[in-house]
Amino acid sequence: MDHLKAITIKFLASLALLYMILGMLYGMSFGNVFLITLTLGVVSYLIGDLFILRRTNNSIATAADFGLSLFVIWIMSMALTTGDNLFMMSLIAAVGITIFEYFFHKLMATEVMGNDETDKDFSPRTMQYQTEAAEELNDLDEDDRDSEKRQ
Repeated sequence: MDHLKAITIKFLASLALLYMILGMLYGMSFGNVFLITLTLGVVSYLIGDLFILRRTNNSIATAADFGLSLFVIWIMSMALTTGDNLFMMSLIAAVGITIFEYFFHKLMATEVMGNDETDKDFSPRTMQYQTEAAEELNDLDEDDRDSEKRQ
């Protein structure tokens, strides 16, 4: 599955989901839902799926997609519509998109990223932290230690 099929699946599923939540529950017009879906689909595919998912895991990418979805839906719904409680509407829609994104990331990991020829040599760095353990370079004898403690 290439990127065009993946973004088409993402767009159509997001459009259906957002229309059910924003259109049917909150009465937003189809044109506004379409614009929000188009913007959210492109931005979240580029940032969440191609950038974050490649470098992290599904959980982190899904959490990032939640924040991104909430922000994009909230800002665009404030710009496109007038209504009360736009944040709650955006929060519910973002939760729905996040649930879809969790399963979409699994599809992306197996179908799109598994066959991508450009990133064969890319391996995510694992962060390994180690504390420094060393002995003192200049040993202090017992008299010097006592004088340092007094000062």
